[in-house]
Amino acid sequence: MIFETQDEAEWRAHLRGLRAGEERIDWAMTRIDTLCGRLVQPTTYRLSLFVPDPAGDPDRDQPDH
Repeated sequence: MIFETQDEAEWRAHLRGLRAGEERIDWAMTRIDTLCGRLVQPTTYRLSLFVPDPAGDPDRDQPDH
């Protein structure tokens, strides 16, 4: 997870800052979730980064069988 908040204004400001910043983000590797709490909990906004599966890495140590 890169960022999480329950404040929608803070969420929008954070995304604007990422889009306008000098550091480039691979948006194809991000996940944006809006977790709707309805009446029980507040809505949560979450920005996550996908992590490549290490099982597909040929340099990864394989366990001995």
